[in-house]
Amino acid sequence: MSGSVWNKTGATLSHNNACKEFGLTEGEVFKAMEMGKLQYRQNYAHGNPYFKLLRNEVKSLAQDLHGAKGIKEQEVKHKLQKINREINSLKRKLASLEKQKIELIERQK
Repeated sequence: MSGSVWNKTGATLSHNNACKEFGLTEGEVFKAMEMGKLQYRQNYAHGNPYFKLLRNEVKSLAQDLHGAKGIKEQEVKHKLQKINREINSLKRKLASLEKQKIELIERQK
């Protein structure tokens, strides 16, 4: 495969994110890498190694292992987790802003 695929935004993901997003185990990912089903590149983040994988190959692997229904269920589950994380983040920001608002109102009096 050409090197340009590796540089496209959203075309790759780490092996950890592949496990979370597609409901795979690390063992399944590593076994597929050993068998040549997944192309990978080893990278380092803050001195820690991780494997960079192609998203379309990981999706294909997940479909082979868990079926189309399994991918849909995991996709919904992953999106819900992402949305809940964002909601909680916004709640914390709102609470902080409300506190700042109250302090400013108190200073104004």
